[in-house]
Amino acid sequence: MVTDATRSLRWYGGLAVLFFGIGPAVMLTLLVVQDRTPGSVGVLLIFGVPLVLLALVIAGLGMTGSDPELTSRRMHLAMALVAGADVLMLGGNAIIRMIAE
Repeated sequence: MVTDATRSLRWYGGLAVLFFGIGPAVMLTLLVVQDRTPGSVGVLLIFGVPLVLLALVIAGLGMTGSDPELTSRRMHLAMALVAGADVLMLGGNAIIRMIAE
């Protein structure tokens, strides 16, 4: 019986992409919509949301793949895209707020 070494990476990576990708994007969108942050932060969403959506698609492909090597690469790429989107959106929000004050 061969066990799949990427099984836990698939599920925990998928949950991480959902939690760390969708959560900050929704949080920042709500801040912009309610005018609790400068309006120029909305520009960050234009670049951050497609990164999160791409990460969700790649994570979905990684979770459903059968080849462990390809699955591992896709999940790592999805998590890297989410990390980049978070740095862009949340870090950019912090910098813009510091400059605006």
